[in-house]
Amino acid sequence: MKLNLTNTGSEPCILRGFAGVSLAADNTGAPIGAPAQRDEATAPADVLLAPGGTGTAMLRYTQAGNYTDCAMVDAAGYRIYPPEDTASLFLPQPTEACSNAGITLLTIGPFQPA
Repeated sequence: MKLNLTNTGSEPCILRGFAGVSLAADNTGAPIGAPAQRDEATAPADVLLAPGGTGTAMLRYTQAGNYTDCAMVDAAGYRIYPPEDTASLFLPQPTEACSNAGITLLTIGPFQPA
């Protein structure tokens, strides 16, 4: 799936690098399992976002049921930390997660122009 971030400010900004992504039990909950692993096949680049502009990153999810040793739990969605930001966003999208951090279900690519 594509993860899109939009500049909602009134000034241009630069989006560069990778988002921090994990599954979460709810919009205020702690992460469930392992965070997304970076897919570094594409090098990060500066993405200049004009006001209202959007950058996109490829987010991949592997089905939790594919792992026989997965301690399966329900996730309400994704906790997302934009690059170079300590505040998170919550994307509601119910799915299954593995509570054991040894199993990585998510992979995130770097942001690119949308």
